[in-house]
Amino acid sequence: MLSGWSVEAAAVIAAFVIATATVPAGVSGAVLLLPFQVSILGTPSPAVTPTNLLYNVVATPGALWRYWRQGQRGGHLLRPLLIGTLPGVVIGSTIRVELLPGPRPFDVAVALVLLPIGGWLLVARRPEPRGQRWGLTGATLVLVAAAVGCVGGIYGIGGGSILAPILIGTGRPPSVVAPATLASTFLTSIAGVVTFVLLATQTHGSISPDWPVGIALGVGGLCGGYAGAYLQPRLPEVAVRRLLGVVVLAIGIRYIWLAIA
Repeated sequence: MLSGWSVEAAAVIAAFVIATATVPAGVSGAVLLLPFQVSILGTPSPAVTPTNLLYNVVATPGALWRYWRQGQRGGHLLRPLLIGTLPGVVIGSTIRVELLPGPRPFDVAVALVLLPIGGWLLVARRPEPRGQRWGLTGATLVLVAAAVGCVGGIYGIGGGSILAPILIGTGRPPSVVAPATLASTFLTSIAGVVTFVLLATQTHGSISPDWPVGIALGVGGLCGGYAGAYLQPRLPEVAVRRLLGVVVLAIGIRYIWLAIA
């Protein structure tokens, strides 16, 4: 593990690289930064979850601003995502503090999130477009977003890394999915950070964000997210999703190993 100024320096560099690679797929990069925080930066549990959410708060505006300039604003997809994910992330944050404070249950929870995401990204094919009739709409989309928001609150990812592959898999174009899921990630992460800060006033232990690490990660992600959004129209979608799937699967397998070791 690192110490001193090298922690913040490593955080900036890692977040820049990860965000550049993941933002084109509509993922902030938090799903990959959490294991990096635990294994390399030494962020304690459960403070690692709100620190990851703080990363989202600082980092995602860079990508959102670039998508906005490119005319990619998420269409009508953002509203149902927010209706579901905002209450979901508050519930998930509470579950994280009350039911999953230790490292072993959290390792299992991380693996259960990462393995299906990685498998989806690796093997799923985008179906042929069917006009404007998508696989998830209305109340169903809100319910899915609520469940994803709950998982995001537990894991500290805001939910975009789960929503993006699901929505792309149902036929929605990444140009619409990416700005919508990142905007949802940004707003739900604010709610998550606030929830953890409030819970910290009522609970003993390290459950507040590690502010220096979270901000350092966010600065790297802010720049990397802008770069990733700029590069999205120039990158092959399939290659981005497959590479991300391999990395996520590898990390999920590692956390299963940690849980059973």
